[in-house]
Amino acid sequence: MSKSFDYDLIVIGGGSGGVRASRMAASHGKKVALVEHQALGGTCVNVGCVPKKLFVYSAHFAEDFDDSKGFGWSTDKPSFNWHTLRDNKTSEVHRLNNIYNNLLETVDVQLIKGRGTLQNAHTVRVDNKDYTAAHILLATGSRPFIPDIPGSEHALVSDDIFYLDELPEKIVIIGGGYIAVEFACILNSFGVDTTLAYRGDMLLRGFDTDIRQRISTELIKKGIKCRFNSNVKSVDKQGNGQLCLSWDNGESSKADHILFATGRISNTTNLGLNNVNISTKNNGDIIVGDDYQTNIPSIYALGDLTGGKKLTPVALAEAMHFVDQLYHGKKEKMDYSSIPTAVFTLPNIATVGLTEEEARDKYTEISIFKSEFKSLKHALSGRDEKTFMKIIVDKKTDKVVGCHMLGNDSGEIIQGIAIAMKAGATKAIFDSTVGVHPTTAEEFVTMRVATSSD
Repeated sequence: MSKSFDYDLIVIGGGSGGVRASRMAASHGKKVALVEHQALGGTCVNVGCVPKKLFVYSAHFAEDFDDSKGFGWSTDKPSFNWHTLRDNKTSEVHRLNNIYNNLLETVDVQLIKGRGTLQNAHTVRVDNKDYTAAHILLATGSRPFIPDIPGSEHALVSDDIFYLDELPEKIVIIGGGYIAVEFACILNSFGVDTTLAYRGDMLLRGFDTDIRQRISTELIKKGIKCRFNSNVKSVDKQGNGQLCLSWDNGESSKADHILFATGRISNTTNLGLNNVNISTKNNGDIIVGDDYQTNIPSIYALGDLTGGKKLTPVALAEAMHFVDQLYHGKKEKMDYSSIPTAVFTLPNIATVGLTEEEARDKYTEISIFKSEFKSLKHALSGRDEKTFMKIIVDKKTDKVVGCHMLGNDSGEIIQGIAIAMKAGATKAIFDSTVGVHPTTAEEFVTMRVATSSD
């Protein structure tokens, strides 16, 4: 480290990417400081994937208790205690916060509590004190986007749901992305009268059309009211505390709470980007190269605030590549193809690779394999729920280029499929693989006849 700097690396942001980059750099002998004004772990640990998945586990019990009757179980009508779930979740989040702190201490990363602001290409100011570094990494993540409409200040965002004093009797969720549909399933399972309103005609833009069509059907079966092609114009708080939504078609609705799940934006406000003239896109995302370097050579950025896939594993992988490139001279770029993802709806959605629409644009000829069925579990539970699986194949190479699933445990199943696709597996390899019987997953290796082929 040059004697002219306090640190080799200062990282602003204590989320998944920032903590991983700090730890990896420090474990290789670099002097590192991490600046964070909130709890360690970022969105994922505190108000994102971890607490949300805990809520999803809880939501499953609503159906599991009912399904158990067909298997010979008889129980009194179960009751749900929101405060128990909320507080147990919070205790687990605090435990993870402490683990993150211990991980930093183990490798001697200095944690500087406060909000970091760039002053120049090598200086970060925290609470009126300046710290210098040879390199600076920005990893401040993203936050929920709130539409600029009258009365939007009365609405909730996803962060708020994790700490509600009481569950509402009735909620309207605005949005059609994975956060919107996940919370619709969670709250509906907790007994909340749930309406999901989306400006488009199908949920989950960017996912395969077959999945998009089927998830709406499953949500409606569960009692979620889906309102498509709807835009909210304003929100008005009534004297009794209820909220009144005005829609673009002249109708109105009332609810105890309104949740805006309308996307996320980069956390670049008050970061000091203008002080060093860092280049950004029109939406505020920071522009970086393949090595995560901004237009200022000493300043880097990764994770959500660069506008890529807003997924925790992506930020973790980018952090590893950043450290390898900066300190070990490795030139290998991160491969963003075939990144699996899951939507923890009830039932789950999981996907890896190309949608059918994307595959048709990329390849001359493709084959499509589909299977839709009622799982063995529901033969006895009596639940009207379908599992759907889809494989997309490039006919020229026989390579599997996309796999999509709607059904229980699809997130767990798709991880193995992603490994196979990353290794370049062909449909012939899928077909020659012996299935595990009886499981849902075996269907991915038993679909022999194409449902459509170019």
